[in-house]
Amino acid sequence: MNKHGHLADFLQARRSQLRPQDVGLQTYGERRRVPGLRREELAMLAGISAPYYTRLEQGQSRNASREVLDAVASALRLDESERAHLHTLARAPRRSRAAGRPPVEHLTPATSALLAAIEGTPAVVIGRRSDVLAWNRPGHGLFAGHLDPDSPDDPGRRPNMARLVFLDAHTRDLYSDWPAKARAVVGNLRLTAGRFPDDPLLAGLIGELAMRSPEFATMWADHRIQACDVADYEMRHPLVGILAVTQQTLQSPQGSGPSLVVATAVPGSPSATALTLLAHTTAPQEPTRPRHGAETRTT
Repeated sequence: MNKHGHLADFLQARRSQLRPQDVGLQTYGERRRVPGLRREELAMLAGISAPYYTRLEQGQSRNASREVLDAVASALRLDESERAHLHTLARAPRRSRAAGRPPVEHLTPATSALLAAIEGTPAVVIGRRSDVLAWNRPGHGLFAGHLDPDSPDDPGRRPNMARLVFLDAHTRDLYSDWPAKARAVVGNLRLTAGRFPDDPLLAGLIGELAMRSPEFATMWADHRIQACDVADYEMRHPLVGILAVTQQTLQSPQGSGPSLVVATAVPGSPSATALTLLAHTTAPQEPTRPRHGAETRTT
């Protein structure tokens, strides 16, 4: 993040990605020293003055009206998720003091009950920084069967889904179209960073991933926003083979608490059969009991 903040980063990045020909502007073969549109060009498209847009992009104007923000969003060709993100960034309060360490996230009783109610369906409870707070047996088996199933119980050992997607070879191989999954992770982290700009643990996670994964650093730098409430993926599972699943994310109100990620398949499909097999494979095994009347013989 530059010195002007998340809003400035977002506006500058998205402006640099628009070319004059993308928005019908003539350049007449002139040499341009900056990538993408100039500030005055973007301001003209939005119908606002260039000095005002400059102040907005530099974080010097925090009281832009909804109409102005919508005009800027239209000029930048933002989709609905990106438009909402722009409004969130513009409304974020200025930091008044150093942020304290956020409290440890916990599994709520209501979410725990919901997780238990869908025991036969792969499900994972994710915190706002993508930490795994809990999973049921099929969820563990589908997404991270190579990890300790009890690791979410200890806040110090909790797996983090963003780290797994970018830094874990098993998880990377799990997705046939890994770049699509990676972009979804980055897009969701962008949305979270916009809602919680002063979260030091979130900032630390993003910094770590940017340092350890060039692919993450590249995706993060383009400021793409992707709200992945529902997404389809082909997964290459080591136990049940290739299967197509729909991952649905059930968000808590205002995105402030845990989310429930559920994986389903088309009923009656081979993928649904594979999920049923996975649920059976990961089900707790009852101890074998001797049949009634059987005798123990010794020699």
